[in-house]
Amino acid sequence: MAERGLHAPAWLEELVRTSRPPVPWRDVVRFALVVPAPLAVALAVGGVEGSALGAGVFATMGSLAATLAPQSGPLRVRLRRVAAASLLGGIGLVVGQALTGGGWVPVVLMAVVSAVAALLSSVSAAFSLGALQLLVYSAVSSGLSTPLPAVAEVGYFLAGAALGTLAVVLQARVEPVDPDREAVGTVFRRVAELLESIGTDRTEEARRALTLALNDGYDRVIHARSRSAGRNRELAGLAGVLNAAAPLVEAAVASARAGVPADSRDVGAAHALATAVTDRRPLLGERPPRVEDAPPQQRAVRHGLRLVWNVVGDPEERASAAVQRPPLDRRVRLHDLADRTVGNADSRAFVVRLTLCMTVAEVARQLLPIDRPYWVLLTVAIVLKPDFGSVFTRAVQRGAGTLLGVLLGSLLLTFLSRDAWVLLPLALAAGALPWARNGNFGLFSVFQTPLIILLIDLATPSGDGVVGARLVDTLIGCGIVLLFGYLLWPQTWRAPLDDALRAAALALDRFVDAAFTQSPEDTRRARRASYRALTELQTQLQRRLAEPPPISTRAAAWWPVIVQLERTSDAVTEAVIAMRTGEPAPEPGQVAVLRKAVRELEEDLRDHRVPDDAEIDATGVLAPVAREVDAARRLVRETTPGRRAGVRGADD
Repeated sequence: MAERGLHAPAWLEELVRTSRPPVPWRDVVRFALVVPAPLAVALAVGGVEGSALGAGVFATMGSLAATLAPQSGPLRVRLRRVAAASLLGGIGLVVGQALTGGGWVPVVLMAVVSAVAALLSSVSAAFSLGALQLLVYSAVSSGLSTPLPAVAEVGYFLAGAALGTLAVVLQARVEPVDPDREAVGTVFRRVAELLESIGTDRTEEARRALTLALNDGYDRVIHARSRSAGRNRELAGLAGVLNAAAPLVEAAVASARAGVPADSRDVGAAHALATAVTDRRPLLGERPPRVEDAPPQQRAVRHGLRLVWNVVGDPEERASAAVQRPPLDRRVRLHDLADRTVGNADSRAFVVRLTLCMTVAEVARQLLPIDRPYWVLLTVAIVLKPDFGSVFTRAVQRGAGTLLGVLLGSLLLTFLSRDAWVLLPLALAAGALPWARNGNFGLFSVFQTPLIILLIDLATPSGDGVVGARLVDTLIGCGIVLLFGYLLWPQTWRAPLDDALRAAALALDRFVDAAFTQSPEDTRRARRASYRALTELQTQLQRRLAEPPPISTRAAAWWPVIVQLERTSDAVTEAVIAMRTGEPAPEPGQVAVLRKAVRELEEDLRDHRVPDDAEIDATGVLAPVAREVDAARRLVRETTPGRRAGVRGADD
């Protein structure tokens, strides 16, 4: 009899899983040099006594905020994040001055600041990062006492942020690859990889990678055009390339679904397009010739390549292929802003959740007999941010990462004196941050914690006891988040992924409608929306898998349904290609029946009822799509947990 080994639960394995990110050496060097640079200047000027050290500590905080803010992306996006983090972080230093002491005034002020930060998080990614810095530096300032006036603290903070900004600009100027062009070029590399994977077990993975690359390309280029005034011509050209790539992407997906092997010349042409776009090089060789004696999917791939070849090789073609975006009226922009903040149910719920947790943390700061209680506020602010995945995962990973971090910090405080030698571990910890944040939240905390401990200990020495206190404060903060921000909320315990699944079903319905009744441009727009919704659905699933049962087990049961929805979108894409190569369009009545079935699937997910077992009667190009929709409804009926059987229409 085979031996049965002990295995950790799947949700626990997902929780502790750490990717092996590559080392971003340019960022490592920038972090290691720029973050401790203000402190090095302060120590050289005034040593460890006097106001110079306080100035160095606040300037180092500013350089840390500005250095951490930008990640990969165009310079304009990085600077937007740096500006939001620096300015809102400086405001946080001012707010923190009023959070000292006891009474209801600090509690009410923290509640107001938390609500504002939560609303800012819904505006944009840059404001979301800035909102985090607002809370972080409000917490730090509430417990950090220096002889400097508040104006000087903010001034030194912004001076350090300016140094970090300068380093970001200098690095961007010497980088060999333009991130915008890299994002667009990656689309063609993923097309080539998908074509190469046809007939292997890598096809599904390659198709998902292509979807992610296309989403990233549109996010970086087309969405940025409406907000960029400096590089409109180049952005318009790249947008034109992406728009021209739509037929090629559709054809590649259809070929993969049909299992039609790709011509090696098509794979080579896709790689050539990627190189030309990324490196600003001219296309080498001649445009691939037409093919007539080949399966329809292969002809569609060649046709798509020829279209893109023309656009990439001709600037005028690129400009004409770009969709012109009319400027939005101010009232429209304000209405959109309101929809994303106060008009959004999820945004309002997060306002209440963050405000509740930060208020409880402020009360704990005043009442609990703990050293440096502002660390509780700091922990709650960082853990509860909505942009970084599961709340449960962040709380557990931060607790574990901080445990290792404080142990490392204790060793450093034990063996290091308060002098210039502290710059060495500061530089090493700072240099590890850009690598660690690409791993997971706990790994990032391992290096972030000793950096902050060393920095604050310089400003307000407290000896070895600060290490144990820091761990206790962190565990209290994580406990507040888990209780008041996670366990008490009904959304935590309801059937997971319902909203994301319904959004994917609605996007699929719009894709079916556009594919068989609307223009090619509408079809491509609906196809992108459908695959984007599926990508978001997979992201939500991955977050839920790292949570304990029953949440993770319920989420795992949705995986077959998600895969089937992907197959259905692929089938619609294949039908579009078939119609373009001469197959007759389906009857409007059959399209209406198919759309009704998709909408009923969405209603089944919304109302938690079991779909009926009636099959869709469809012929021609619509038949494969109908089979995939039937399979999706069958999976919802047979394998999804927590469903209640009922007669259709009973709830209407």
